[in-house]
Amino acid sequence: MIKLILFILTSLLMLTSCRTSNLFIDKKASNSVEDLDSVFYKNNKYEYHIRKDDKITISLWGQDELSVGSTYGIYNSNEVYGKWLLVDAHGNVEIPKIGTFNVEKMTIITLKDTLKERYKEWIKNPVIDIKVLNREITVLGEVIDPQVINIDKERNTLLDMVARCKGFDAYANLKYIKVFRQVNEDVYVANINLEENENHLMKNINLYPGDVVIVPSKKYKEFDKRISTIIPFTTTLTAAAIFMGAF
Repeated sequence: MIKLILFILTSLLMLTSCRTSNLFIDKKASNSVEDLDSVFYKNNKYEYHIRKDDKITISLWGQDELSVGSTYGIYNSNEVYGKWLLVDAHGNVEIPKIGTFNVEKMTIITLKDTLKERYKEWIKNPVIDIKVLNREITVLGEVIDPQVINIDKERNTLLDMVARCKGFDAYANLKYIKVFRQVNEDVYVANINLEENENHLMKNINLYPGDVVIVPSKKYKEFDKRISTIIPFTTTLTAAAIFMGAF
């Protein structure tokens, strides 16, 4: 994730200037899904795998003393108050009753099934829920409400996330949308063209936790900003001239 952030910041520094807010404009916008790198292809078998620095909660029905951030009992999940377990640099968490337990690269379903088997030593038919609190997708640029979005679902599409940001801004350049994704040590970029009317469903790619979406601005945004500054100034001068002419 750190490598992804550094990659995006470096790209921003290289491709922006004080004269424009038009980010990542190039001639690589994709008109078909075949133009995308294979890491962006639809994968119906995708499952999130727990990572280092993740914040997870463990809920056992009727077992508040064994729960951390329970969705069932009185100790409700609340990231602000630290009611979660942090996956450390070795991929471990400290689980009540069990102790140090390695969860890195496990899916939520696998972790849930594993803990069920462990807790059966003390609890008959344990009901367990696992949540990862910091699964996030970032949307920046020309949307009405740019934000870091916390997600619960496994399936989240590009247009789902744009909708969560209240839609595209009037200056959004739909031809050059970019999605950054880190896979292990590599960072990949998808160039999406939503301006064309073809293959919208195929271009509405699935997004995964950690993805960063950039919606660039149209070329005339900077011009419009300057005009909005110039017009009030010229109107003031005109009014002053009329006022002086009256005398």
